This record gives sequence, structure tokens and C-alpha cells, in this order.
Amino acid sequence: MPAGLSIHAGLNSVDPERYEGWDGALVACENDARDMARLARAAGFSETVLMTADATVDRLTAALRQAAGELAPDDILLLTYSGHGGQVPDVTGADEEPDALDETLVLYDRQFLDDELHRELRGFAEGVRIVVLLDCCHSGSGIELPGAPLPETGIRLMPVPRQQQIYERDRGFFEELQRSLKEASEEVAGPFGEAPEPSAVLISACQDNQVASDGQVNGAFTGALLDVWQGGAFRGGYRSFHRAIQSRLPATQSPNLYLIGSPPAAFLRQRPFTV
Repeated sequence: MPAGLSIHAGLNSVDPERYEGWDGALVACENDARDMARLARAAGFSETVLMTADATVDRLTAALRQAAGELAPDDILLLTYSGHGGQVPDVTGADEEPDALDETLVLYDRQFLDDELHRELRGFAEGVRIVVLLDCCHSGSGIELPGAPLPETGIRLMPVPRQQQIYERDRGFFEELQRSLKEASEEVAGPFGEAPEPSAVLISACQDNQVASDGQVNGAFTGALLDVWQGGAFRGGYRSFHRAIQSRLPATQSPNLYLIGSPPAAFLRQRPFTV
């Protein structure tokens, strides 16, 4: 019988000592993590919940590696994140990002690169079903909101001037991290091939050039997801689930469905969160 493990990170703030005095205060992210953990538990998952100060790089990485060691083909991982999103320059060009930026999850102690997440997902056995839900901003360099600069509250975006300030402070660390991740990927791939890709379904709160809204109870994306899910009454696959969530949000925040690797068609047709 397949097993399901879930990891839920929700950060209502970050450590101001690690972010140059910025605490990144948000309202609904811990609620998002609790509600997604409750959904997962009802669907038959075991859950790990990392709230604010517990949502560090080391603890998230440890939870992912523990799950990778436990899950076998046909098992399922559910990873949800609710908090700020950010970006840093991609100095290696390993991802061929059109905007030359790596997206980040703004964890309690530092930003966690998308390449780091990709490395951890690559550690899962082939055939493990992976679902990732990200309720945060993945802002591109071309974001513009008419009439005013981006606000620092109400959206889940690490303010761009703050991103630049912290990146300049930690430039050496991030450049070395990006190089080491690229080298590790090349070692896995060998001289004649590409590194094996994990097969995962990602549904994110918005497009790369958009921002995601916070809320009083849930983030806009998580609230729409829970509304669509209707306590388990939803029927349909991941594509229809994504479309239904998308239909409940404004055009300025359009959730993205992104497939990593080659998830089997049967997986995509499954009712979401099926263990």
C-alpha cells in the first residue's frame, strides 16, 4: 500500500538579525501551513510542520532528506510552503533562466535557492510522486504595478531593495553555493548525459512576473485552493484542480502549473493528494 509523507512550512516572519533588520511580517502563513497539514492528514499523509522560527534551511533540508530515505516508488511526497519569495542573480547560468535569476524561498535564517530544492527532490527514488505547492511571490525583474512601487506588506515578496542589500552582503556565499550545486549536478550527470530529473507537479501561487497576496486568514492562493478542495469533495485531476484555483483569483495573480521531469499521465489524472 502506498505511503504519503507531507512537509509544510509557514513563516509569519523571518529572523531580523539575518535579514538586516527586516522581519518580513506576514499574517496568514502559519494558518496556511496548519490548514494544509490538516488537509494532508485527512487524506492519509503523515505530516511534518515547520512554523516560522523552525522553518530554517537545515530543518527543511533534513525533513526532505528523511522523506527521501523513507519513500519508495508509488509513494507520494507533498511539500507546501507559505511565506515570502525572493530572487538572487544566477551567476552560473546552470538553469538557463531567461531573467538570469534564481527564485528563492525566504526561510527563517536565509534564502533557499530553487536549485537547492531541486537538488533535494532529485534525491527521491524514481517513481515517487512529488507534489509541491508554493504560496509566495516569484517576482521577475520586470514586475511593474501601475501608479506606485511595490508595497512591503500585504504581498509575499521580499522587497527588491532589501533583496539587493542582503545579496550584496552575502554575494560570496550565494555564488559559491550556486557553483557547488552546478558541479554536483554535473557529477551526477557524468560526461555524456544530463542529471536525472525528479518527476514532480508544481502548483505555485502566481507566475514569475507576478506577486502573491497575503490575507487575514489564508493567503489568496491557499484560500482558493481550500475553497476548491471543499474538504475533500473535489473530483478531478491536477490539471483541473489548477484551473479551478486559477478561476478564483484575479488576472494579476494567476497560479502556475509546472511539470518537472515527466510525471506519468496516470499521476496527473489522479485526484489531488491521493495516497
